[in-house]
Amino acid sequence: MNSINHGEGLSVLDRDYSLQDGQIQQFQERGHICLRGVADEGGIAIVRPAINELVRKLNRQHTPLSERDTYGRAFLQIINLWKKGDGEAREIVRKFVLARRFAKIAADLMGVDGVRIYHDQALFKEAGGGHTPWHQDQIYWPLDTPNTVTMWMPLVPIGEEVGSMTFADGSHRKGFVSKAVISDESHKSLAEYIEGTGLATVTHGAMAAGDATFHYGWTLHSAPGNPTDTMREVMTVIYFADGAKVVEPDSNARKNDLKSWLPGLAPGDVAASELNPLVYSR
Repeated sequence: MNSINHGEGLSVLDRDYSLQDGQIQQFQERGHICLRGVADEGGIAIVRPAINELVRKLNRQHTPLSERDTYGRAFLQIINLWKKGDGEAREIVRKFVLARRFAKIAADLMGVDGVRIYHDQALFKEAGGGHTPWHQDQIYWPLDTPNTVTMWMPLVPIGEEVGSMTFADGSHRKGFVSKAVISDESHKSLAEYIEGTGLATVTHGAMAAGDATFHYGWTLHSAPGNPTDTMREVMTVIYFADGAKVVEPDSNARKNDLKSWLPGLAPGDVAASELNPLVYSR
């Protein structure tokens, strides 16, 4: 990518985003919220090319959509971009992922004093890409706290036909529901669970680049397919409360996550590996 002076364009990442008490209450009651203008146009104009550069370099999925399974059709997924790549692109992505602005929002929404990174993810849903099945993120995470949250931010405008994710209101209060990983099975069984328990499902609709949704790790959510002819470019960052501990993995998914994203740690340890920096503390 071309060398640019990005200091001013990314300066918003060092400034606080003001939340209202009603927004915090809404998040804690419903398990999700959409916040507008979390990143500004100037910052997105700098960050987007850097993230795209790393996704192009790191993507290993070249199988045609028609030949993939449901998970493979849902999105291209690149994890921990902040630790990958080199040069200016890595510097920009690192500043974005570790931004105090985003981390303080996560801490404020959860009502905790500090947060660490679990990992980031680029989730790019290709033109014609399939739906993302119903699931709970936290079935993958061997952490002993319900205070986990994912920030989901589009890098391009997304219209109503693609939209934000769909959330099951208040489902985070149910805690663990099913061990089913993202799959046709999870979509069917969790849709039946949502209907059976009478949980309302809502979406935040169209979003501008730099808007963001935040949802708890236990909040049930899904996403529609992409019927457009353009890529749905989304960057996510997962946060958890500082002081959380590692739990004994009770599934292969959690065993894999412990090894990959909490390296060198064992059950009972404070979740604070080199991949989990403290990004905000009061």
